[in-house]
Amino acid sequence: MTATELVNAYCAALDAGDMPALLELLSENLIHDINQGERQMGKARFAAFMDERNRCYRERLADIVVMHNADGSRAAAEFTVHGEYLATDAGQPAAEGQTYVLSAGTFFYIHCGKIARVTPYRNLSDWREQVQ
Repeated sequence: MTATELVNAYCAALDAGDMPALLELLSENLIHDINQGERQMGKARFAAFMDERNRCYRERLADIVVMHNADGSRAAAEFTVHGEYLATDAGQPAAEGQTYVLSAGTFFYIHCGKIARVTPYRNLSDWREQVQ
């Protein structure tokens, strides 16, 4: 699978909420740099993170554009997130079914045909303004 195909498959699985398909694309030693947060190591920790994320948010991705370097080891996706805040996330405003639209992106490191690092970016201040 090319870098573009791998990132498009990641985005499609994320958009569909298909966690088994999403996890299949990831290295066991995945590095996950949480947006404006800590770095977590391992696919299992990412799966737990996504379980909590899916409990709190329902999101759909649109306008996806994927870019990659010449050797396919690094890629990025830019997209628009259309979301609904379902359940209060720790340390965030109370969830009341608010909707939001955010420009977002994710950076990827690809190694041995798997995604080895995921570094997402969303403007947390913009999101907070939309849900408060």
